[in-house]
Amino acid sequence: MGRPILADGGCIFAEHPDVPAPDARILWRADHDPEILRLSLLPAGKGDGDGIDPAEWSDFLTVGQCARECQPVLLSDGLRRIRLDIVEGSLTMPPPLRPFFHIEGVSSARGPLRALNRFLDFLSHRRLRPALYPAEPRMARWLLLLRVQDALREGASHRDIGIGLFGADRIAIQWDGPTDALRSRVRRLVRDAQHMADGGYRELLGRDRD
Repeated sequence: MGRPILADGGCIFAEHPDVPAPDARILWRADHDPEILRLSLLPAGKGDGDGIDPAEWSDFLTVGQCARECQPVLLSDGLRRIRLDIVEGSLTMPPPLRPFFHIEGVSSARGPLRALNRFLDFLSHRRLRPALYPAEPRMARWLLLLRVQDALREGASHRDIGIGLFGADRIAIQWDGPTDALRSRVRRLVRDAQHMADGGYRELLGRDRD
């Protein structure tokens, strides 16, 4: 059922931080993750068509340590994920189990409903299908900020960062040119990268999509 997970800041990690991202299994604290699906697991009657067997998920499953309120569970293929919080029952109960989903509210229901749709699809196909995980339009910028933060940690200057991002030829022409546009862009990237590293990444976890 997976290794125990230890709390650390805003995250709960099952792996050492040096493990490559596709291989790591991360659980965010509930107050940082808007797409948690809360459910109860109760014994299913014999022949119940809605019964499930968690043992069939073993290739995707990481189980967190039980908290007072719930047991966190992660289904992940390394690229995509579904977060479940079991508020009643346990994965170790004899199958089949009948899930009861706890979703309430209006805007606050959107994230759990997305998770529910993905979970039902996973139960049907036994994989996390990319079609249910639309691309994040701001991903390219976030990756750019990661590159900037890595460069800052290595002691790179603003000019060095500009060369790494935009090329030496462009920097040679525009860095000391008649306008400050390129320097200003690098300064903004540095500012935003530092903000993300100082905890701003939590804002990404808490946001919701329409």
